[in-house]
Amino acid sequence: MAKVAYIFPGQGSQYVGMGKDLAEQSAAARAIFMQADEILGVPLSKICFDGPEQELRQTKNTQPAIFLHSMVLLQMMEQRDAQMAAGHSLGEYSALVAAGAMTFEDALRLVRLRGELMQRAGEEQKGTMAAIVGLAPEIVAAVCSAASAAGIVQPANFNSPGQIVISGSVPGVQKAVELAKAKGAKLARELPVSGAFHSPLMQSAKDRLREKIGATPVRDAVFPVYSNVTARKVQKAEEIRTLLLQQLTSAVQWEESMRAMIADGAATFVEIGPGKVLQGLLKRIDSSVQVIGIDTFNDVEKLAHV
Repeated sequence: MAKVAYIFPGQGSQYVGMGKDLAEQSAAARAIFMQADEILGVPLSKICFDGPEQELRQTKNTQPAIFLHSMVLLQMMEQRDAQMAAGHSLGEYSALVAAGAMTFEDALRLVRLRGELMQRAGEEQKGTMAAIVGLAPEIVAAVCSAASAAGIVQPANFNSPGQIVISGSVPGVQKAVELAKAKGAKLARELPVSGAFHSPLMQSAKDRLREKIGATPVRDAVFPVYSNVTARKVQKAEEIRTLLLQQLTSAVQWEESMRAMIADGAATFVEIGPGKVLQGLLKRIDSSVQVIGIDTFNDVEKLAHV
């Protein structure tokens, strides 16, 4: 049977002005933005709506901002039910709320802390990331292995066929970029990021987040969420906790997750949150599935008539 899957974007999808139209045109949306500001004691809604961009791009703000935008949209489009979900990196928290494994309030606090800890880890241990386009996963892995003599480097995101992001120390990543070009990569370029996400350089963030995840109530999910770490479905609360922690230093198996969801019957994917990054990746992974994006108030209105 054809199923609906919700997918939620991660860091890099943010833009100044996100969610502003939702708050202007919906009292319910406005209330959720205000609630988030109150919970965090930070004017997060103002940062979403007005920036400045430099402020929004700080990891400690970016992560809760994207999560909040996704959650507001989710509340506004309850007329369509999903049978499964996944989220890219921080988007996994949005997917877990959608699946009933966590409350909005608890996940918001966790995501804010995760952003703060990842930002701090990036300041403590300088790292970087790079996009590699046009090489097979095993070649990228071999390149990282060869470059690791210069410093820590490993694949961080397997996004879509031929599009992989690597992460690690500055010398390690720069050496891997050089080797990837020599192997014939169509593109090998460092990314403007504040840290080596999904690499061992995030270990301090993982250690500091462990206690908070342990203390946060997590329930069994009402429908499967496909884990970034394993690309397999997870519903048990304890497994969810373990995988959320592992996620900080492990690669995001996005392409494999999408293929697993399609194999399990997903025929319509709804990206809920800012931008169109996941829609683009999915079209490259499998162009036969239906992909819908929900970002603005107009998108929510249109979805009601689909």
